[in-house]
Amino acid sequence: MTLRPLNPAMAATEAPPVMEARRWLEGVHFPPDRPLINVSQAAPVDPPPRALREAMAEAALTNDAAHLYGPVLGLPALREAFARNCNAHYGGAVTAAQVCITAGCNQAFTSVMATLAGSGDEVILPTPWYFNHKMWLDMTGVKTVPLATDAALMPDPDRAAALITDRTRAIVLVTPNNPGGVEYPAELIRAFLDLARARGIALIVDETYRDFHGTPGAPHDLFRDPDWADTLIHLYSFSKSYRLTGHRVGAMVASTERLAEVEKFLDTVAICAPQIGQIAALWGIGNLGQWLAGERDEILDRRAAIAQGFPALAARGWRLMGVGAYFAYVEHPFPIASDDLCRRMVRDAGILALPGTMFMPKDDPAGARQLRVAFANLDRAGIGQFFARLQGLGY
Repeated sequence: MTLRPLNPAMAATEAPPVMEARRWLEGVHFPPDRPLINVSQAAPVDPPPRALREAMAEAALTNDAAHLYGPVLGLPALREAFARNCNAHYGGAVTAAQVCITAGCNQAFTSVMATLAGSGDEVILPTPWYFNHKMWLDMTGVKTVPLATDAALMPDPDRAAALITDRTRAIVLVTPNNPGGVEYPAELIRAFLDLARARGIALIVDETYRDFHGTPGAPHDLFRDPDWADTLIHLYSFSKSYRLTGHRVGAMVASTERLAEVEKFLDTVAICAPQIGQIAALWGIGNLGQWLAGERDEILDRRAAIAQGFPALAARGWRLMGVGAYFAYVEHPFPIASDDLCRRMVRDAGILALPGTMFMPKDDPAGARQLRVAFANLDRAGIGQFFARLQGLGY
């Protein structure tokens, strides 16, 4: 039966990639001696640490307000705490009034984009891009302008400048990158801020994986710019840092004028981020600094395991294009497209990964040669098994 009516922009939007990939598992048996290795999704699979769960349970039992609507822009105490967190992490002087709490980082992106761009406008996304960003632009009629990156997956501000038109509303950077894993150097991020400011557009910097950055210290100095709020919009996820993905807690830092517009969007979508999730994020900021440092160390060790084990794959024609935070982005050596390869890998190797075609424009042939590997949920032994299975492939 044909569904009528249907928004043409929604109809033209691709299906959710992770859900599409999960359907490849239907009818496939994974024996006990070769269980599925799932590197398709960048989300923690373990629950929050017990102390945090106990704090959440206490709030659910004793804090009646945890079950009610809260302020649309977030709990004041959490906004204050995250402003202090930003200032400690980056330097600068972010205020609580410049912080908004959202139901996950995806909602932070969609809400601010709703204030920036409408049908017929343009937004520049480096490729490979984060597919949910592209999906939102598609379903709202905003044209995605792809910015090709170099062999190291780095975007070029000069190339971006050549893509800006009178319809361009924003440039979006994700660092550490999803899907590429690479971390953009501070001077590169600064160059994009300078470009966006000069051309009168917004720079959105999505730092969902900030807490797993490979080098100590601030990843950039943008918040030290006294006029940062005229151009910069910063996005963050508590979900990845404190394992709160099911509780949907993200954040945005932007000008107070911008947040007044964001509030309109949030009030019509979810009214407020889930209260218990916000209480958990606040408790995490105050109590889990040492624990989070240990989580970062573990992710960095897994990143090192990817880099150390990759030469065996490189000898078979694979290429490691980027690695960092939760992700490795690789080029495969086979004469088949990556979407076909990923379907076959489920059956032939017990591996579920996402093809580069899900992160690239349809007319870009590079996507057919590439895969994203979300390795954060594999320990060193699991990474070793992953490599062993890939080495056994031959097409």
